[in-house]
Amino acid sequence: MSTRIAFLKGHGTENDFVIVPDPENALDLSPAAVAALCDRRAGIGGDGVLHVVRSAAHPEAREMAAEAEWFMDYRNGDGSVAEMCGNGVRVFARYLQHAGHVAEGDLAIATRAGVRTVHLAKDGDVTVGMGRARLPEGEVTVTVGERSWPARNVNMGNPHAVAFVADLAHAGDLYTAPPVGPAAAYPDGVNVEFVVDRGPRHVAMRVHERGSGETRSCGTGACAVAVAAARRDGIDPAVTGTPATYTVDLPGGRLVITERPDGEIEMTGPAVIVAEGQIDADWLAHALG
Repeated sequence: MSTRIAFLKGHGTENDFVIVPDPENALDLSPAAVAALCDRRAGIGGDGVLHVVRSAAHPEAREMAAEAEWFMDYRNGDGSVAEMCGNGVRVFARYLQHAGHVAEGDLAIATRAGVRTVHLAKDGDVTVGMGRARLPEGEVTVTVGERSWPARNVNMGNPHAVAFVADLAHAGDLYTAPPVGPAAAYPDGVNVEFVVDRGPRHVAMRVHERGSGETRSCGTGACAVAVAAARRDGIDPAVTGTPATYTVDLPGGRLVITERPDGEIEMTGPAVIVAEGQIDADWLAHALG
């Protein structure tokens, strides 16, 4: 390992990430290493790590290399692997632009949930094609303290339980994962969203992200919330033939989510590169004990 490892820091609606460019997949980013980097007191700090690898160099992405040159090897803040991160894709695309790998316009990014299409707009916003939502059947319940709510099971390549509440404070502190039942609905854990209405097709949310705790924003969560809100409101673009757009306010900012009649979901929002520097490999080795 070299004595220093390049990194950047970025965020999308304050969902923040440590970005580690590693085109040839030469670094061994163990779960412990990721957790050390994301530690907000003893490390760089972030909700997760965006490991930037060429698809052809990563065993999980080689089959997507013909469609997408770059693979987002995303890790949660606790070091666990995640299928998808919507805000992460926007920041990943912004990094590729920052590094000169891509220009404004359209590009494709490989993720564990499949290839995602991205548009880098001139005004700075980034739009991501988030794929289609799956709505598994079966009742789901979210509980915080003495309160329980029915929730909508929405899968955006990763699992979500969306509960509509009267007050976002009812979500509690979200330091730990709210109990969701039945456990069989989410064998690998779940992201939990609490949602209130702000106006016509306008909602606000808080989220507990699986493996990261409460975060300032969650892109796949915002998409899940928009789909759940549309179905609650009796709106299904596949039936009406008209796109449905919802504005979703998160603690870290605002995302605009559109579900098209073909089921494809687009998410638009900002993505910012904050800083870049070098990780000291000796520190990392020491942090890993």
